[in-house]
Amino acid sequence: MSGLTHFDAQGQAHMVDVSAKAPSHRIATAQGRIRMQAATLQIIASGGAKKGDVLGIARIAGIQAAKKTSDLIPLCHPVPLTRVTVEFELEPAGKSVRCIASAETVGVTGVEMEALTAVQVALLTIYDMCKAVDRAMVMEDVRLLDKRGGKSGHWQAGGDV
Repeated sequence: MSGLTHFDAQGQAHMVDVSAKAPSHRIATAQGRIRMQAATLQIIASGGAKKGDVLGIARIAGIQAAKKTSDLIPLCHPVPLTRVTVEFELEPAGKSVRCIASAETVGVTGVEMEALTAVQVALLTIYDMCKAVDRAMVMEDVRLLDKRGGKSGHWQAGGDV
């Protein structure tokens, strides 16, 4: 199990000890998309969904999810977030909405999971708010785009994913 930090020498799952790590400014950005029917995208764009402002509610859900990541992912450390952003881009050609989320902290462990959780929950919220008109929506391409800070420094996704 070498290389996997959430397992001890006996292969048992454990929470990683971060007590010896130096605090640093850490930022992670993630993305994901939800594909849908063109008519569903138009409802979102026009603000005409019966449940209200789809993207506004999804933004708040994503921010809330980032703050609750350690409650959802068993071995994640609680992280004192200093900033979370959740943005959306309508993509008419792909009949999709792209979500981009960033999480920041000054601390001893990274915020990749917080950014990824924000994206996924924001996309799930879009699904929930629009499922009455389009149950065939597909969430896809959820991935880490960029992370900065900590001992490993800067990492950026390449074109191989």
